[in-house]
Formats: sequence, C-alpha cells, structure tokens
Amino acid sequence: MAQYVISAPGTAEKIRVLAADSTRMSSQLLADALAQDRQFEVTGTEPKGSSILEAVAQKKPHVVLVSAALEESATLGFNLTRQVSASYPQTRVVLLMDTSSRSGVVEAFRCGAQGVFSRTESSKILAKCISNVHQGQVWASSEELRYLLDAFRDSEPMKLVDSRGETLLSKREQDVVRCVAEGLSNREIASRLKLTEHTVKNYLFRIFDKLGVSSRVEVVLYVFRLRKDLAANLPENQCMECFKVGRYGMN
Repeated sequence: MAQYVISAPGTAEKIRVLAADSTRMSSQLLADALAQDRQFEVTGTEPKGSSILEAVAQKKPHVVLVSAALEESATLGFNLTRQVSASYPQTRVVLLMDTSSRSGVVEAFRCGAQGVFSRTESSKILAKCISNVHQGQVWASSEELRYLLDAFRDSEPMKLVDSRGETLLSKREQDVVRCVAEGLSNREIASRLKLTEHTVKNYLFRIFDKLGVSSRVEVVLYVFRLRKDLAANLPENQCMECFKVGRYGMN
C-alpha cells in the first residue's frame, strides 16, 4: 500500500480509526499509512477477534477498518462487524475485502457495515472512504450497489401502504426521501427544506419505521422501486455514481 494519502479540508476533529487487517504486520502497515493523513488518529491492533473487540471498547474509534478474513477464517470479519454494530452503534465499520463477491457485499451490509472496500483500490481512495463513512455516509462501488439492488429485488416486497390502503409516507417525508436519493447530507436536506437538522433526523427515523428499513441504503433502494413517483428526474446511472463516492449517508 502506498504511504501517502490526502487530507480532507476543514476537518475539525481527528477521526479515530482502528485498523485490523488480516495479519499483525499488515495491520501495522495499514495504520502507518493512514496515520500520515493528519485528519486521522490511527491505532493498529492484533488481528484477533477478542483483541479487536477489546480495542473498540477501550479506544472508542469512530471507524473500524477490519479485514473480512481473520484468524484463518473467511467470515470472522463479518461476525465482528455484527458484534461491533450491535454493541457500539456510534462506531462505523468498513470491511476490507479481497474480492467484491455478491454474497460477500450483501452479507457485509446485512451485518451492519457502513462500507466495503476492495484492496485493489489506492490508499487515497481509502482515506476518502473512511472520511465519508465517518460522516455517516455509505461506501460502495456501482457494481456493489447492483448486488444490493439484486438482493433487494429478490427479497419480500416492501410495505408501501398501511392497513387502510393509504400511502405510508407524508408529502414532507417523501421530500426527505427525494433528498436522500440525491445523496444530500442531513445539513443539506435541512437547508433545502428549511428545517432543522434535528427535525430531519426525526423524519428519517419515522421513514425507517414506516418502510420497515434500518438504513439510508435501504431508503435509496426504496426510491429505485418507486422511481416513477419519487425519482422520475434522477437517472439510475446518476444514483450509481452518487453511491460510488459515498453520498448515501446518515448525516
């Protein structure tokens, strides 16, 4: 991995990152590379499940960068992601993957990862991934998004109306969903709709509850289902590109 990354401008607080690659040496190399970026405060850790969970509890990182394969297990990283997401909901997880298989990508997000990152990408892109995920955005490539879309289409249909046959989302909630589909942050949504960020967050929680989803990724997929009504002016390839650069986030 190249030993050079680019700092994102305007970062007030350092992003605490816990790096846990597949081996102790690669974990340290990864931590050293990221530490050259002044926006990060990076800690490497022994690539063992117990050590990673202990480090998360002690260091309270904003972002955990963890290999999907650990301790000679191809799935331990997924299990750790599930544990971290359940026990430390404020900590975001990015899974390092050797290959972006359909099953691996879908499982990563089901486990609670906020991003998947291929080892074939550069450290500059990794820095951008971490920064965006820290801001609450989701990181995946266009191809990886297609995997999610396929999985979503294969799942049970989402609720669109209530028991009385009425549309679940109010007009204002639909406005928020449109903004999410455009990749706007909560601050940007608040500015556009002339609301407070707190109100936007409350709308999002209600939208999640009504649609039976748990993340903005699933809201975006909902838009794909209803794009005739909610995203008629947003081409699919535009959605793909927005998603690729991590525009679908929680903040």
